[in-house]
Amino acid sequence: MNIIEKYFKKHSNYGDIHQDKKRQYGLGITGILLFICAWAAGGYAVFSKPEFKHFSGFLPGPTLESLLGLSTSLDFWHAVAASLRRVFIGILVAFSIGFPFGILIGFYKNIRILTYPPIQLLRMVSPLSWMPIALLIFASFEGAIYFLITMATVWPIMINTTLGVSRVNPRWLMMAKNQGARDSQLIWMVIIPASVPYILTSLRLALGVAWIVLVPAEFLGISSGLGYLINDARDTMEYDRLMAIIIAIGIIGFILDSLIQLIRKYLDWIWPN
Repeated sequence: MNIIEKYFKKHSNYGDIHQDKKRQYGLGITGILLFICAWAAGGYAVFSKPEFKHFSGFLPGPTLESLLGLSTSLDFWHAVAASLRRVFIGILVAFSIGFPFGILIGFYKNIRILTYPPIQLLRMVSPLSWMPIALLIFASFEGAIYFLITMATVWPIMINTTLGVSRVNPRWLMMAKNQGARDSQLIWMVIIPASVPYILTSLRLALGVAWIVLVPAEFLGISSGLGYLINDARDTMEYDRLMAIIIAIGIIGFILDSLIQLIRKYLDWIWPN
């Protein structure tokens, strides 16, 4: 099936799809409003007590006002840029390790059996457990953060790539072998293209893990990034600003995750059956 045929097949029920999209957006907005209502109800139930009134910055009103202020703050966007740089470099290093190993482990059964125990052992270790070792190995806090993000994200990349390789249609491999394809040709011409959806899933999982590990990793003593801003807001007792930064972290993570989902949907649309 070529791309044009696939397009018309996908959009032959355009009206139904359009209505379904509107329904999804409506439910998503309703979910956000319900979250804010639950946040406000829980917050007022706790912070209306006299002993907790100095924590009223955690309520939706002050938080959203502070979030609006953050959106126009250059310091905030510099912190976002610093955090994104660390996440992308850490994932890039993890991908350069996990992707080729995932291909080899998925393609060669003996390597898969040999590496299964150490991989399962290491991936169960909390990424933050490596923090003391990172501080001993690396001369700078920046290098230590890259190391922690790499250790957090290399396993989902490796395991999902392995899964993608192992699920390639064996008939495709047999046909290529019958045509005289070598192992290297099988990997580059058949396995990697067929594994792209799994590779994108691995990057999505890696991004989620990296975004979670990032903030505690940025507590190490650096003077930039979203983790630093949270520490600074806590030390200065600006609780509305602290909560606004937390919400901003969630929003940015949601946007990044959505971008990867859009890329995967696009590739699913053009991918031949």
